[in-house]
Amino acid sequence: MGIVLGRNQYGKAECRVVRVVRDEARHELRDVNVSTCLWGDFDAAHTDGDQTRVLPTDTQKNTCYAYAKEHGIDEIEDYALALGRHFVEDVDSVAGARVEVEEYAWDRIVVGGREHDHSWARRGGEVRTAAVTVIGDAEWVVSGLSDLVVVKSTGSEFAGFLRDRYTTLAETHDRVLATSLTARWRWDGAGADWGAAHADVRQTLVERFADVHSLALQQTLWEMGRAVLETHDGIAEIRLSAPNKHHFVVDLAPFGLDNPGEVFHADDRPYGLIQASATRDDASDPGPAWETSEAFA
Repeated sequence: MGIVLGRNQYGKAECRVVRVVRDEARHELRDVNVSTCLWGDFDAAHTDGDQTRVLPTDTQKNTCYAYAKEHGIDEIEDYALALGRHFVEDVDSVAGARVEVEEYAWDRIVVGGREHDHSWARRGGEVRTAAVTVIGDAEWVVSGLSDLVVVKSTGSEFAGFLRDRYTTLAETHDRVLATSLTARWRWDGAGADWGAAHADVRQTLVERFADVHSLALQQTLWEMGRAVLETHDGIAEIRLSAPNKHHFVVDLAPFGLDNPGEVFHADDRPYGLIQASATRDDASDPGPAWETSEAFA
């Protein structure tokens, strides 16, 4: 029985890059977290300890910083594409590259009714994301967001579900629905107005969350995903992941108080994890677009 080296890859994870544009008195700030992953002619590094074809991960880190200066970070998708193309086109041993970027949002501090030119405050926990894969001349772009926390105080039900002898959950036709949404959408090509599209997709997602009378979180995700595809021809598919942040009505009867859905206990564990995707029936082959370094092992 022979043993051979299987698929392998390597890269630099979570390089924090903050880019300040100082060309004018009003500065611009971009704050990102970048991870790179390369694959190609690296078998000898594993089987023989031969590093002559290996581009150090420290070099990959330095490239992320240098490209932030040389190319800027106007849109994280373009920044990731520039990095991915560089690794594939300029490093002989690299056959493919994946670059994942998280962007943290900052709002300008307002002083005396006017936005300050060089001071910001961090905007919550929501993160904008992009993942780019480059193999030869082929490119795949997946945009997204994570940690978008939304809640609605009514307009949500959960009833008529399957029961067995372990089921204790009561049906409800009026509940709090809350989640911390992760959404990823795959583009059919690599030439969109990334920033405007991201803002519009986000708005579509939150509007559908609010407007849909939810019979289940599954239904809500489907309506959200479908709406995005209906309004953006360039998006081939969208994937959504939503942990159900449960809110339980507190029993106030021991204190002689009624509680008609006004006081809740928010319980973060355990939680239901609901995931769904919406795809065009003529969508292009996703290839490696959805692969991540975390999913390797």
